Amino acid sequence: MPKRVLTGTVVSDKGDKTVVVRVERRVKHPLYGKIIKLSKKYHAHDESNAYRPGEQVRIQECAPISKLKTWTVVERVGGPVEAIEGDTAGSMEQPVKAAKGKSAKADAPEAAEA
Repeated sequence: MPKRVLTGTVVSDKGDKTVVVRVERRVKHPLYGKIIKLSKKYHAHDESNAYRPGEQVRIQECAPISKLKTWTVVERVGGPVEAIEGDTAGSMEQPVKAAKGKSAKADAPEAAEA
């Protein structure tokens, strides 16, 4: 019987020779028919500690290595997809609002004169 192969994103690499991989799948809701994303985390064996959080990897099932590890990392599929714990606050700046009672024309007198 062939071994299952799944593709997911590395979420954690804190364990020694172990990575946690989140695999997402899309399913149709049985009653409402909406397509929803379901995810599951798998502990996978990483012999050389080569994979970092955010990388896309392919994992393959294997004989149990420990209580939780029954998968091994086969290969890297792509680079980082998204930052797990990144600096997103700096990129989401709010527009500066004009002071109360002042119009936008009063803020830019040079544009009005030209």
